[in-house]
Amino acid sequence: MGRYLSHPLVQRFDNLEALRQWLRGCRYVSDEEQFGRDDFWMPPEEFEAARKGDCEDFALWTWRQLMNMGLEARFVGGRAGRYGDGHAWVVFADGGRHYLVEPLAAHVGPSLPRLSALRYDPAVSAGWDGAKVKLFAHEKPQFEVRFSELPGLVLEWLRIYLPVWARFAIRLPASILRKVVGLVRNATGV
Repeated sequence: MGRYLSHPLVQRFDNLEALRQWLRGCRYVSDEEQFGRDDFWMPPEEFEAARKGDCEDFALWTWRQLMNMGLEARFVGGRAGRYGDGHAWVVFADGGRHYLVEPLAAHVGPSLPRLSALRYDPAVSAGWDGAKVKLFAHEKPQFEVRFSELPGLVLEWLRIYLPVWARFAIRLPASILRKVVGLVRNATGV
């Protein structure tokens, strides 16, 4: 882990919104596509220069940035999403509260709905105190949501994701049209 913590980064951020805006300019690219390998952990300074990578590249860089902002943060590996695929993300503590950061979702907005956290199953995490890396193993989290809390959580989820879906739906017809025009041009040679 020392390699991922020691090299200086060019970018510096004062707040989470500026960090999120920078991440919005980055692109997800699989290790297979980028390096021709199943798995490669790109050092954060290389991710910063390339502005593309996979989940652990986004997460390692974000972890470094959160620590540079003076936050107690951890790089986390585990399973996430609908299918429980291997994934990496970051958590940090601020003011006695803990937050999950999904660097690949910077386009969604400044926060994810709390229900989204149910999709994350941490296995291991790494923290750094400035001198030593500490590794942690995690047990499967147990979530208990009272029925009375459910309507508020669902409304929060809809409030955050409906605008995202609306932006996507507006762009989708134009994207489909461009693909159809491209296929017609290729087929006719025009």
